[in-house]
Amino acid sequence: MNNPLSLCKALLERRSVTPDDAGCQELIVNYLKPMGFNCETLVSNGVANLWARRGTGSPLVVFAGHTDVVPPGPSEAWHSDPFIPSIREGKLYGRGSADMKASLAAFICAIERQLTFSLKSSGSIGLLLTSDEEGPATNGTVLLVEMLKKRNEHIDYCIVGEPTSEQQLGDTIKNGRRGSLSGYLTVHGIQGHIAYPHLAINPIHGAVPALAELTRTEWDKGNDYFPPTSFQISNIHAGTGANNVIPDSLVAEFNFRFSPALTPISIKAQTESILNQHDLKYSLKWSLSGLPFLTPNGHLTEILKQAISSVTGITPKFSTSGGTSDGRFIIDICSQVVEFGPINSSIHKVDEYIDIEDIERLTEIYAKTLKVLLED
Repeated sequence: MNNPLSLCKALLERRSVTPDDAGCQELIVNYLKPMGFNCETLVSNGVANLWARRGTGSPLVVFAGHTDVVPPGPSEAWHSDPFIPSIREGKLYGRGSADMKASLAAFICAIERQLTFSLKSSGSIGLLLTSDEEGPATNGTVLLVEMLKKRNEHIDYCIVGEPTSEQQLGDTIKNGRRGSLSGYLTVHGIQGHIAYPHLAINPIHGAVPALAELTRTEWDKGNDYFPPTSFQISNIHAGTGANNVIPDSLVAEFNFRFSPALTPISIKAQTESILNQHDLKYSLKWSLSGLPFLTPNGHLTEILKQAISSVTGITPKFSTSGGTSDGRFIIDICSQVVEFGPINSSIHKVDEYIDIEDIERLTEIYAKTLKVLLED
């Protein structure tokens, strides 16, 4: 039973393209129940969520992650079927191998290994999983967090198994993430013949200087944990398709990745102030994907760092870079949330893989961390 490679391969065989869990959580439940876990399934709008807990005492140590994967793209672009696990030259290939089915397998096997020993602590172990992390993330972890909050179930320590390592397993721990705020801007003009500009208002001419100023703005300087806030335009489109027509609107989509130095309110206010200075007629819709969070150096980060060093021989760095993760929801009921998992260089790519030896090493790191947290 305690073979993380075999369990990872079994998970990879399930075509769990978001939001379809494809039986992954059922497989995991079949591992957890014999170990004494109480397993609760929450299904919402086609999304499968699992909350499993063993024990009722404190501390509660939780492993969190997702069973869904991104689409593999054209299967003919892969050297082997993305949903048939394939081993080549010491690597396990398959969609989700690094992001993050190897982490899930390592979670389960790490828990089982620790339960073969007599734990001195009266603490609890939890597993929080969703099939909506790679999708909109509106029917997944956020719902489990709300459920636990209503029941006053507080998590003491949480490790999210996202692929955080960069060059080698263990070189990076994510102890926080930036917030993500997106804007959908429509600048309004008046359509007209391009030869008679005095009878029209060109929204492109008005929008470009304003957008240029937004790109030049220094939003903050960052700090010891976070890089400066980033403003990036992801899409601009305007025009009717004819080269002799001034369009009546321009649409621009942009995103802020921001540190705790800013708030969504302050970002919106400064953005709208800049747009107003350019005397634009516009409408602007906002979408907040997540707030920034940070777990300062403390008990969890130190224990995990020591476990990584003992298994890999390297000392990890701490980082808040990258995109959002479900840690942004879990932080609401857990003051210490970190992310740690496999090398991320192949995630979301054709021929995604993980080094086979890293699956076992990842399991050992999780097991050592769990042991100390429960028995300390």
